[in-house]
Amino acid sequence: MLRSMTGFGRSLLEEDSGSQTWEIRSVNNKYLDIKWRLPHYIRPLESRLEKVVKRHASRGRVEVSLSLERSGGAVDGGISSSFKKDQAKDMLDALSAFAYERGDDFEPNYNALLSMSFLWEEEGAAMDDEYIAALEQGLLAALEDWNESRRIEAKALEKDIETRILRMEEWLSVIAERAPLIKEERFAALRERLNDILEQYGQELDEGRFLQEITLLADKLDVSEEITRLGAHLERLRELLASGADAGRKLDFTIQECFREITTCGNKIQNVQIARLVVDFKNELEKCREQVQNVE
Repeated sequence: MLRSMTGFGRSLLEEDSGSQTWEIRSVNNKYLDIKWRLPHYIRPLESRLEKVVKRHASRGRVEVSLSLERSGGAVDGGISSSFKKDQAKDMLDALSAFAYERGDDFEPNYNALLSMSFLWEEEGAAMDDEYIAALEQGLLAALEDWNESRRIEAKALEKDIETRILRMEEWLSVIAERAPLIKEERFAALRERLNDILEQYGQELDEGRFLQEITLLADKLDVSEEITRLGAHLERLRELLASGADAGRKLDFTIQECFREITTCGNKIQNVQIARLVVDFKNELEKCREQVQNVE
């Protein structure tokens, strides 16, 4: 299914030793950019966990955070952490002295102190496979929740783009119907103008020469190929929307091709009504392009 690059996912996994909470937030980005917020003793697993994320995402700026809570002094996967009390004491003494010099009261915030990763030091054995598997399980659950939110948003984007494609197809039918008539009107107007000019000088129109000029003009005014390609591009947009994942870049490229063809049509068909349709067509394409920027 089609997926948006914008989404949010969360998972909570509770065990006897404690709980783990994963949160994933993402916004659109040209390439895949993963940012991690992990407890310091989990950071050695970052490259392994990144492989898990990459199986579920191909584009976007993705922020992944993990919060761990221990219960009953349990040790996470064989890892224990010792608090650097001396360093913390030096920090508090320095802050207390600074507050005293300013004449301010100083009340230490121990919760903030405990959250500073550089004040903790890892001890003990490496994390065991069971604990790592539990972390991956929690991450996978968050990724599934995240992907579901992206699919829901993508469904809304798909519906909006399909509505705009239908509107553009209707306008293209009008252009295809009007273009030959406009071309004939241009021919008739040209013949009439030439006859008026030649009559002023007492001359007659050379039909052979006129046909040659009309043939050249017909090539310049003919938009049948552009209309055919544009119709094919609109159909391609539908196919890409239905194809599902990793369609964002292809959709963006196809919309650029649509811009190219409709611009050529507007340049060739010098008509006020068609010009208005071309402007409306481009506006719809621009709105589609804005939506596609959020598609993975």
